[in-house]
Amino acid sequence: MSEDQAVEAYQGTDWLRLDPRTVLVRVVLFAGVLAGAALPVAFGLAGSRPLWQAFAWVAGGAALALAVTVVAETVRYRRTRYRVGLERVELHTGLLVVQRRSLGRERIRSADLTANPLQRVFGLVKLRIGTGEHTSGGESTLELDLVTRAEGERLRHELLARVTATATATEDPDHDNALAVLDPRWIRYAPVSFVAPALGGAAAGAVMQVSEWFGAQGEVIDWIGDRFRDVSVPWVIVDLILLATVAGAVGALGLWVEMWWNYRLEREPGGTVRVSRGLFTTRSVSLEERRLRGIELVEPLGVRLCGAARVDAVATGLAESGDDRHTDLKTLLPAVGRETADRVAAQVLREPEPPTGAPLAAHPRAARTRRLGWALWSVGVPVAVLAVLGLLLTPVLLYVAAGCAVVLTPVAVLFALDAYRGLGHGVSGAYLVTRSGTLRRATVALQRSGVIGWTVRQSYFQRRAGVLTLTATTAAGAGAYDILDAGQSQGLTFAAGAVPELLAPFLEPVPTTEARST
Repeated sequence: MSEDQAVEAYQGTDWLRLDPRTVLVRVVLFAGVLAGAALPVAFGLAGSRPLWQAFAWVAGGAALALAVTVVAETVRYRRTRYRVGLERVELHTGLLVVQRRSLGRERIRSADLTANPLQRVFGLVKLRIGTGEHTSGGESTLELDLVTRAEGERLRHELLARVTATATATEDPDHDNALAVLDPRWIRYAPVSFVAPALGGAAAGAVMQVSEWFGAQGEVIDWIGDRFRDVSVPWVIVDLILLATVAGAVGALGLWVEMWWNYRLEREPGGTVRVSRGLFTTRSVSLEERRLRGIELVEPLGVRLCGAARVDAVATGLAESGDDRHTDLKTLLPAVGRETADRVAAQVLREPEPPTGAPLAAHPRAARTRRLGWALWSVGVPVAVLAVLGLLLTPVLLYVAAGCAVVLTPVAVLFALDAYRGLGHGVSGAYLVTRSGTLRRATVALQRSGVIGWTVRQSYFQRRAGVLTLTATTAAGAGAYDILDAGQSQGLTFAAGAVPELLAPFLEPVPTTEARST
């Protein structure tokens, strides 16, 4: 761009500053972190000196750190400025190391708003502007931290304003374009997710860690022992697992409410799908429909047993957002009933019928045999190791090996059969559909036009079994989606038919019996 064009692009645009209250918000947040860390540090220092002296040292250090933070944040505020021109968005910040960031407006694909509880009190939001490109060093994003909510909404609408004639004709601004809104009954699926046991374990670990800070870990262990004094060791383990499970379920319910309260999925004029949600920390994520390449229906085991699934977007640029502290930016719909998930998926894709609900072709029995073999090996190897150790060290390990074999073998076989039943692939209109998994079953509906390549893999054991793995490569989502252990002719025929221009030139027709005889 020439100098004259640059002047014209920025004519009438002034440099703007962040909201001045950003200094206060950051200082208050840092003060809270200091207060939370000061208590365990003071008790830790009190072991070698009087408690009042330890608190005095910690208070003095905290005051000094807070003063430095006030100065640093004030300088950061005064040295940060931004402007939105006709062609580019610029952000300048830094004192010793000056950063000058610039994004072309034609490359901008997202403008997402986030506000934690403290920021909401002051009416401020963080605006994250992204291009949807994969680059190192974060050069494809700009963050305005912080601006007023009104300014953030204004910039979001301005930067994503691409209302085409088609969008104007198909979208009615006065019509409610909501695709899904919060249904409080969805919360019943929160305790059956994998988050619940993880939170239960984290709660138990937190109790032990905090008790160690105060030098009371031994008392906590003794107290637990007194509660279960007349209970056998196996039942003590079972009871503790149940308590951790209950704590995890309660934590999962609270986390779900914080994340998904005020949820709304809507289609905005101009071809943008927007997800807004959050109780304490509000989030607003926008996704251009032209970046959307498909839908992934995810069914973790516990959620699937309850007949539910969640909906994720398969879109370009979302992996670039994965470095954000929130890893669920691609989620369009939390775990809901399967029928609702299919309906919302169809609405997001503008399809009359959900591609994720299309009938899929089953895979050959060799795929089932392979999974049963993996299951038996996964149980047999640890059992064999325990048996050998039992012969060498103690007979107790022999009983452990026998118990593992009796308990784990049926479980592994059931998982293997379920994994085989979950395999499938097919074509539904403009979408290629593949399904696999057992602990995390995923059904992906991928635009056939979005497939940019096929990878055909066949190991030695797959060749013997007459199966192969096809991988559809795309620029969106995970970048590649597998069709596992399909029959050789079945898989190749499917790939050639789903995206004919890619694989068909490399396939040779199989001669018929008559042709070979002549």
